[in-house]
Amino acid sequence: MEQVTHFIGGERVAAERYLDITNPSTGAVIRQVADADGTTVEQAVAAAKAAFPAWRDTPPAKRAQVMFRFKQLLEDNAERLTRLISEEHGKVLEDALGELKRGIENVEYACGVPELVKGEYSHNVGPSIDAWSNFQPLGVVAGITPFNFPAMVPLWMYPMAIACGNTFILKPSEKDPTSALAIAELLEEAGAPKGVINVVHGGREAVEALLDAPDVEALSFVGSTPIAEAIYSRGCANGKRVQALGGAKNHAVVLPDADIDNAANTLMGAAYGSCGERCMAISVAVCVGDETAERLIEALRPKIDALKIGAGTQPGLDMGPLVTAEHRDKVLGFIDDGVAAGAELVADGRGLTVPGHEQGFFIGGCLFDKVSADMRIYQEEIFGPVLCVVRVDSLDAAIALINAHEYGNGTCLFTGDGEAARRFADQIQVGMVGINVPLPVPVAYHSFGGWKRSLFGDLHAYGPDAVRFYTRRKAVSQRWPAPFEKTHAEFTFPSGGS
Repeated sequence: MEQVTHFIGGERVAAERYLDITNPSTGAVIRQVADADGTTVEQAVAAAKAAFPAWRDTPPAKRAQVMFRFKQLLEDNAERLTRLISEEHGKVLEDALGELKRGIENVEYACGVPELVKGEYSHNVGPSIDAWSNFQPLGVVAGITPFNFPAMVPLWMYPMAIACGNTFILKPSEKDPTSALAIAELLEEAGAPKGVINVVHGGREAVEALLDAPDVEALSFVGSTPIAEAIYSRGCANGKRVQALGGAKNHAVVLPDADIDNAANTLMGAAYGSCGERCMAISVAVCVGDETAERLIEALRPKIDALKIGAGTQPGLDMGPLVTAEHRDKVLGFIDDGVAAGAELVADGRGLTVPGHEQGFFIGGCLFDKVSADMRIYQEEIFGPVLCVVRVDSLDAAIALINAHEYGNGTCLFTGDGEAARRFADQIQVGMVGINVPLPVPVAYHSFGGWKRSLFGDLHAYGPDAVRFYTRRKAVSQRWPAPFEKTHAEFTFPSGGS
């Protein structure tokens, strides 16, 4: 059976123990992935540390050239990479390609690193004194990424980290790691020196080793909130700079004046795309007024019934399976719990069987109506193809409902009223907001991140915040006295212009 190895110092490194990789469309084990122990992580840290001095001193323009070649290689290998993503995660090919393209956008942004790290300069801040600041890399940095975007989320992290002059250790999800390894090898093919990018696979032991490694200066994580909070606490306690993106419960507010057909069409992709396994998936539709709710449900039901569901690697589908049997069963448990709590299951996707893929981890689209804020299906992140409809009587009530939730990742509003849209955008306590845009994921030259318990740390992911996260600012003040210039001791604290 094919084995997915570690990638350390430019070489594939085998392991003593391996974990199974399952194709979620068939339920069959298709590969095995190396499972790192602490010693393996130490090897990766040592390789990254050894590569750092020369890479740090490489001019930013030359680092950018590597990123330009990397972008081209990603585009040239897109078909192979998207098939790997679909095969191991289950998302349909078109969605896998969309994921890769959004990752490539971040590589494009990293190509501009000479401009992004050029610093600032001030002439004559004092008599014959000039001052400047620049952004210097941290050293060895690491990223721990989730199963739902095995290509895109790593590309949120290491292109900018490496372009800024750091060396990187990636620990991708053990559920679908092959595309992450293939992409890292493309970066080295693009010209990154050995040890600049390293990949270690595995589970908790590998994560803990990275958190405790003294030579890892910073760590970025994307995953569930309980794990994000634990990683943030442990990493910070070890003196690391940590950015940990957690869970979400994203609401879409639908006002009575909204274009219901447009709202329904866009909510279908936002709620059921990638089988709901997105941190930006819309899982709650907050309808202002009973009539709005009835119209939205009427528009959604036939679309849910018409979802084309099957093996992710087959073209022309809307939705594939969930990533593992365990995750499928967890989502089924949420659905059962919602029914028991009294929510009305308008569309029931349980019991779905795909001919020829009877052992796959499939659930059809589910739609709940009359969900209340005290129900578990409202409070917790389901991460599956389940959309809940909550009814409120006003926009103010919708804003209050969303602001009371512990998560603040993404939200959107469907309306034709500009004043209502402006008020919503101003008052909502959420990090990413869409107006008639159901998945307000910022483009690569902005930054991605939520509020409240959706993000632990000061800076958001990718974009301008990534430059700040992966660098330290250094301020320099310099004076060159003129020949024969006399100086004397000064005992007052200097001020600007003195």
